Amino acid sequence: MSAFWTVFIVVLTLGNIAACFWLIRWTAKPRPNESASTETTGHVWDEDLTEYNQPMPRWWLNLFYITIFFALVYLVLYPGLGSYAGVLGWSQYGEYEAEVAAFEERVEPLYAGYAEQSIPELAGNESAMQTGQRIFANNCAVCHGSDGRGASGFPNLADDVWNYGGEPDQIKHSVLQGRQGVMPAFGDQLGEDGVRAVAAYVYTLNGRDWPRQDLVEQGKEQYQTLCVACHGPEGKGNQQLGAPNLTDETWLYGGNMASLRETLTGGRNGNMPAQQELLGEDRVHVVSAYVYSLSQDRQGMTGGDDN
Repeated sequence: MSAFWTVFIVVLTLGNIAACFWLIRWTAKPRPNESASTETTGHVWDEDLTEYNQPMPRWWLNLFYITIFFALVYLVLYPGLGSYAGVLGWSQYGEYEAEVAAFEERVEPLYAGYAEQSIPELAGNESAMQTGQRIFANNCAVCHGSDGRGASGFPNLADDVWNYGGEPDQIKHSVLQGRQGVMPAFGDQLGEDGVRAVAAYVYTLNGRDWPRQDLVEQGKEQYQTLCVACHGPEGKGNQQLGAPNLTDETWLYGGNMASLRETLTGGRNGNMPAQQELLGEDRVHVVSAYVYSLSQDRQGMTGGDDN
């Protein structure tokens, strides 16, 4: 907080407290032009209920003074005057960190027990999966959806298609370390006609037809020059690089002609944030088991990997 705002808050806060003290003192003192406290103000209700001109009771005044004293002591002990931290050094961040530390101490044995189990074994543990689902909902659902089925640009975790591999260790590595997927932009290199040709060839890789076979053949030649290093000569991808399989029905950004041309022209950049620092390895182990379970037949699971 800047020095200006600190001074502003200090003056405003202490000024209001001082004004309250002055107002109480001013109203408690009798003034020369006021009638004696034993005289009435002339106001009468219900025939005999008379209002006297008397000062507030001393105990009532003392309560006001106590609240003012309490406010001053509080502002000395705790933050309330701009950047002044208070004698006790209390802060909401410190309180939060203390509560988190206390919570972590309570749940540490639970996660330590889960960490001793393999991911396939943990995926069959209903209690662990309830915990994993909560971790997933709080940290992963914003991108992959509450059911893990993803959206445009965010992979579906509930099928058997994995750009970086669906083995337990591969899933855990993705969650722990994150992934950075890069599809280079070829718009300038290919030009509009070249983009159209390569898109037509990629469109046919999963068995679909394109009306202009000459365009497909032209695109195949350019594909073998520019794309084969990542996606392979047959378009089946490379999990080591995260290059997707172009011969199946799964398209991260869409498989229609317009989407393919957009991908080739401008490229794509996908980022899966690393969760190790945020969640810790034990929680990552549990949520990885949950992600693994999304693509498995839970009733038939025996501990092996079906992907």
